[in-house]
Amino acid sequence: MTAPDTSLPTTYDAAATEPSWYARWTEHGVFTADPVRGATREPFVIVIPPPNVTAVLHMGHGLNNTVQDVLIRWRRMAGDEALWVPGTDHAGIATQNVVEKQLAAHGQTRFDLGRDPFVQRVAEFVDKTGGEILNQLKSIGSSADWTRTAYTFSPELSRAVRETFVRLHEDGLVYKGHRVIHWCPRCGTSLSDEEAEFTDTNGKLYHLRYPLADDPTQGITVATTRPETMLGDVAVAVNPDDERYQVLIGKDVVLPLNGVRIPVVGDSYTDPAFGSGAVKITPAHDANDFEVARRHALAMPVIIDAEGIVREVEGAAGRVPAALAGLDRFAARKAIVTLLEEAGALQKIEPHAHSVRHCYRCDTVVEPRLSDQWFVRMQPLADKALAALRTGELRILPERWEAVYVNWLEGIRDWNISRQIWWGHRVPVWYCTMSCGHAPIVSRTDVTACPGCGGTVRQDDDVLDTWFSSWLWPFSTLGWPDDTPDLKAFYPGDVLVTAPEILFFWVARMVMSGCWFMGKAPFHTVYLHGTVRDMQHRKMSKSLGNGIDPLDVVQLYGADALRWTMVSGLGLGVDVMLDPSDLDKSFSPGRNFCTKLWNIGRFLLSRVGSEPVAPVAQLDRAHLAPADRWILERLDVAIADCDAALGPARPGNGATWSDSERGRGLRLSEYAEAARRFVWNELADWYLESIKPRLAAEGSADREVARAVLAHAFDGALRLLHPVVPFITEELWQKLPQTTPGTFLAQAAWPVPSGEPAGAGEAFELVRAAVAAIRQVRSEYNVNPGAWVDAVLVATGEAQTVMQRQADTVGALARATVRVEHTNPGGAAAQLLLPGGVELVVPLAGMVDLDKEKQRLDTEIAQLDKQLTALEGRLANAGFVAKAPPAVVEAERTKAAEWGARLTQLRNKRTSLGA
Repeated sequence: MTAPDTSLPTTYDAAATEPSWYARWTEHGVFTADPVRGATREPFVIVIPPPNVTAVLHMGHGLNNTVQDVLIRWRRMAGDEALWVPGTDHAGIATQNVVEKQLAAHGQTRFDLGRDPFVQRVAEFVDKTGGEILNQLKSIGSSADWTRTAYTFSPELSRAVRETFVRLHEDGLVYKGHRVIHWCPRCGTSLSDEEAEFTDTNGKLYHLRYPLADDPTQGITVATTRPETMLGDVAVAVNPDDERYQVLIGKDVVLPLNGVRIPVVGDSYTDPAFGSGAVKITPAHDANDFEVARRHALAMPVIIDAEGIVREVEGAAGRVPAALAGLDRFAARKAIVTLLEEAGALQKIEPHAHSVRHCYRCDTVVEPRLSDQWFVRMQPLADKALAALRTGELRILPERWEAVYVNWLEGIRDWNISRQIWWGHRVPVWYCTMSCGHAPIVSRTDVTACPGCGGTVRQDDDVLDTWFSSWLWPFSTLGWPDDTPDLKAFYPGDVLVTAPEILFFWVARMVMSGCWFMGKAPFHTVYLHGTVRDMQHRKMSKSLGNGIDPLDVVQLYGADALRWTMVSGLGLGVDVMLDPSDLDKSFSPGRNFCTKLWNIGRFLLSRVGSEPVAPVAQLDRAHLAPADRWILERLDVAIADCDAALGPARPGNGATWSDSERGRGLRLSEYAEAARRFVWNELADWYLESIKPRLAAEGSADREVARAVLAHAFDGALRLLHPVVPFITEELWQKLPQTTPGTFLAQAAWPVPSGEPAGAGEAFELVRAAVAAIRQVRSEYNVNPGAWVDAVLVATGEAQTVMQRQADTVGALARATVRVEHTNPGGAAAQLLLPGGVELVVPLAGMVDLDKEKQRLDTEIAQLDKQLTALEGRLANAGFVAKAPPAVVEAERTKAAEWGARLTQLRNKRTSLGA
């Protein structure tokens, strides 16, 4: 076997190292999962939240994909058949908007091109951006199985979408309904409830008087935030229990401006405490009013068109005055308010804070609009998704989001799945053009002729909501609806990593579809990480100009630095704060850690050498020094801490989460800290420093033991760190003398505790305590860092034996000449009590100017004693205690206790110096 080259450059070159290792990993199929192996190994599956093909990655993607990669690398090393399914989303409205903007820059619209040429234009755009996104994911180290790269608009996944629509239709869960939906005039399409996002708005509440038809001297006042819709009013509703209006129920009022008579109806929907207690009913432009109108069999005239223009659209003849026809809805609002004021029908306007829905893609104010749309009946699906959580089949972390999930599913409404755009999966429904009366044809395959009359057919013009394809992602990417080897081996998956904002858009819907079509939830854990924000706590976005391009970070500092910064600061559900104006500061944790790890590796590898080392398991334990036993024990602790922070990987009984397991694991910052603490604070700062003399003893058996333990411990550290910083750990691991050429750390086994006996490191803990105490004394007395000091360790029994054996080690680490005695030698000295009854005595004569030190302590004691006496006097004053705020009194008492303890410490220190 050829020994590895242990020489390393002074500085780590991420730009050269990272692409090289990534190419080798992919060339050797390190990331490729095998369904055959999956039959003998425990599978571990993550599906990527497919990024939209509209633009390059942002820092949110950097965080999300780093978390997924940490988990998949961990489970791959742990021996699972780990599969991370990558891919992209065609992103219907979002992608169409981008291409339409490109056309607009050249004075064109999609209608100038026509449907088929426009779709082709979008497809060409997607081909380019989709490939760029995948390459960006690779640049941050994503170890996804690229042989299974999926796309929501591919022929395979499109077939799954059609199958889903048809099956749901056959199950009675897909229907076409005439209902009020959310409409975006800018995008020209309907939206689901989740796509019409609420925005808090400081609006106005307009109080309008509608006179009684039979007695204009009387009337009823309604309060509305949208006076422009009054032209489409078909009734005024009052609560039937509201005594103020009971006599008016059944009578007619007249709409100002157009003179249309409408009835007053009694309906419990009306809140007597809101506004005037009377509500105008505009069923074509308000979802709640629509339900009232259905209950009372009222007409539903449409007076705002698809572009947000006020006009007589449907059933509204005679309702829109000429002065208002053709106005934009917001211009019409201003004009109507003026006309109502002139007519004496506007009673008052008052400020009113309320929530207004906006399009989630273009931020246009959404218009409620009566329309024919396709819907999915959601309650049967939601019931299964609720059961998955309540039975323990599914858990959500952080657990606070479980209540949000339940609340949404319990109040779910039917899902509007049709969109009036061109880019997306066409609704698989055909209509006979010959008016033969045949019902619409819902088909898995294209229909070319009417099955009733043989005449021509036309396909529905609408496309399906983009989430209708992505909610199938966990099983459509594995070959469903076919019963493929991948589907058998890798469904259901394990963990879904995403952000809270798509808990409803995507996560809950995936659970619904998985339970409905596959009989099982698609994953057992949903991990909702925090959001990347700037230092003003604003979410990073292009519109705010506060974003950070992850590729810029990779080019400046390397992918490992980005990943470490993300993970080490990632508390469960906690947002990540970064300063886009200072990348050096933002990513210094990752940059500094990688620099430190490289320096540790260089120094360690230079000491351990390239000659083969014995496996630790084959070493004679009698030959292990206390430091060896200590570092092996600390490695066991680090492994256990990392496992506890990351795991459990799956439910303990293989099916459901118990109450004790439900909130455990996925504490990634705790995992990163446990690994960092071991390699930095324990391996480098203590063990490596303590064994330098042994490593320098060429040809000795003790040197070979130290080399073996050192190499083993660093190997363990690199394995623990690999999921977070895969590139630098692979580069260092390849240099270890025990590494087999041609193997990869990315495929190496996750470390397991070796079972070091409890207390194996106690002797070296005494060494560490003694060194720390001597360093404390040096610091307190401002001893020159390069100067050596004398130190006496007073011990008896077993502790004395340990200290005698380790005196040289203590001295070397603390820069002290150490001797071990039975009794305290006395004299002016600093004294500290250590564990195990050991006492540290550091003679001060010759180390410090005793007279000067006594004078300094006497002055400090006198000043502190005076301050403490005054403070105690204040606290003894009943008037002060009675009149001062309790918090102030408590703070003063705490201060008095701290000053008293400090005074005792100073007096003891002064006593130790003698008279």
